[in-house]
Amino acid sequence: MRLRSLVAGLMLAAGAVTAAPVQAPGYRFQIFPGGDSSLTVRIAEDLYKRLVPTFAGFRTELAQRRRMVYIAIGPDALREAVARRCDCVVISAFTSSQVWHAIVDRLPPARARMMTAVYAEPAPGDQLRLAALLYRRPVRAAAILGPDTGYLQPLLAGQADVLQAGHDDNLGDVLSRIGRHEVLLALPDSAIYNPENIRNILLSTYRRKQAVIGFSADMVKVGALATIYSEIEDINAQVAEMAAGFVASGELQPPQFPRYFRTTINEGVARSLDIAVSPEARRFARARP
Repeated sequence: MRLRSLVAGLMLAAGAVTAAPVQAPGYRFQIFPGGDSSLTVRIAEDLYKRLVPTFAGFRTELAQRRRMVYIAIGPDALREAVARRCDCVVISAFTSSQVWHAIVDRLPPARARMMTAVYAEPAPGDQLRLAALLYRRPVRAAAILGPDTGYLQPLLAGQADVLQAGHDDNLGDVLSRIGRHEVLLALPDSAIYNPENIRNILLSTYRRKQAVIGFSADMVKVGALATIYSEIEDINAQVAEMAAGFVASGELQPPQFPRYFRTTINEGVARSLDIAVSPEARRFARARP
């Protein structure tokens, strides 16, 4: 169950229904739901409190074509927002970059330009900085990309060696090609990291004394060495900053990885890999204001 919840976490669908769009001179916002669980309620209530001051305090009529701002919490809500025929802006949160691209890349360019996101998973660059702190030096890192995550390759250039895995490739063969690398940077790709594969990936790398830098705290619990992760409030703060920036300038920021995060480390795996975790690695974080 833990492995299944890990993969499900890549596609967290959460949010809450607002009774009606919140009005402000010039702009309105509405939170799109992705469910009605207690987690959903927690996300939506915190996000609502962060958004209201921005929209209620906006008094200047800008010459904007986009008046409605939808906040889509999770993949289901993103799909609902995309299906709306409206002259609106969409800010997505709690959806992996893979799912975001699968949905948005199919849209007409003009529509896609009015959509942005705070992805659910950590930034690859921040993950690799954590790996260097753990080893106290630059490390040889590899990352496996499937057919649906090729968009990540430019982000890894010069930082990690990219191994391509096709739909019909044997994952064991692909893993055997990372033998000279010290670290496998795991990225959220459902074709590679799924309930059927994750355990084998972790066991295979563990036997080779290779560390896995995971993409969620749950992955660290089941055998990855470490990861950075963002709390709900971290993601919501960034979404609110995006919305405030749009209201103030009329410019929508591009999709981005979480800005605020903290670190979690599997101490047992670190000992098995003979890694003496440094204080700098334990403290690696970026706190929200």
